[in-house]
Amino acid sequence: MAYPNPHYPPQPTTSAPMPALPTTVIGPQFCAPYPVDLAVVMKVMTLADNFVVTDVNGNVVFKVKGSLMTLRDRRVLIDAAGQPIVTLRRKMMTAHDRWQAFRGESTEAKDLIFSVKRSSFIQFKSKLDVFLANNTREDVCDFKVKGSWLERSCVVYAGETNNIVAQMHKKHTVQSILIGKDHFMVTIYPNIDYAFIVALVVILDEINDDAAGR
Repeated sequence: MAYPNPHYPPQPTTSAPMPALPTTVIGPQFCAPYPVDLAVVMKVMTLADNFVVTDVNGNVVFKVKGSLMTLRDRRVLIDAAGQPIVTLRRKMMTAHDRWQAFRGESTEAKDLIFSVKRSSFIQFKSKLDVFLANNTREDVCDFKVKGSWLERSCVVYAGETNNIVAQMHKKHTVQSILIGKDHFMVTIYPNIDYAFIVALVVILDEINDDAAGR
């Protein structure tokens, strides 16, 4: 599949363990055979383009759009060319704050890719369970997110194992503090779907904003 952005895919970063086979969730075009570093910039107190993801050279890889009509319960992840990749929607009236991810701009059950829910109703650190669409019984999660969202130090694990597939780390700059931006990095390990990881970061942000009452 050809990609319109000449900077795609993002450039490799430092070495990391490599899974034997690509882990594709959203699409194989988002799996690189090397580790990928992405920078996430969230603008504070703004509604338009408030979530931008770039590679290490500053080239935009993804943006997140919200719907003004359903501002708090729907987000669309788009690529650098403006094409919708995945729609993220909160499933209303669920005790564990469940979010669902659908292909493109769909919200139909047949286009469900994965679901995310908090591991418990009350928690002091972020802990999310991720279930792929074909895991209908949800006895064991396919991925797990643990860590501190406040410190931007969350880690994504494969299932119930200790195998890390991605991790976040805070990037403090004087400029980011002065201009009201939250800037952090996400390192995605080789052969892991980085669009999927970015979608998890967006959901993590939404769930923690809700918990904080914002």
